[in-house]
Amino acid sequence: MALFGKSKKKTITPVVPNDVSWVRSPKNQFYNFLNLYPEEVGLKGVSGVYVIWHGGLRPEWIYIGLTDDLAASFESIRGNDEVMEFQGHGSLFVTWSEIRQEFQAGVVKYLYKILKPIVANPESPDEDVPPIAVYPPGLEPPRMTT
Repeated sequence: MALFGKSKKKTITPVVPNDVSWVRSPKNQFYNFLNLYPEEVGLKGVSGVYVIWHGGLRPEWIYIGLTDDLAASFESIRGNDEVMEFQGHGSLFVTWSEIRQEFQAGVVKYLYKILKPIVANPESPDEDVPPIAVYPPGLEPPRMTT
């Protein structure tokens, strides 16, 4: 018997996140958002999921979204005062992944759930979208040792 009533054994299937390729600069660092020129790195018309955060003493996740055109979205976000005010807390950083469109909403839904960005994206996925687990930027799956 369980401490607070009858014992009901439940098996919990752990969710193993998918390993997506979060883009880094040629120096293997995440891009500084304000120093990134999206069209110069070929993002015009490129579809994907993106994450913006700030560094500093207490880094925080700021904004998450999906788009059909990363270059246009990044330019638009630069005009978002709510996001840009965090530049003063430490540099803003950005990364993205060219996730297939049919999975983007689920990935964004999962990232919202685990990262809890400060600035809400008005175009966030609907409640009925099932989350798709991925490793967030900066985390990788454990490497197998032989």
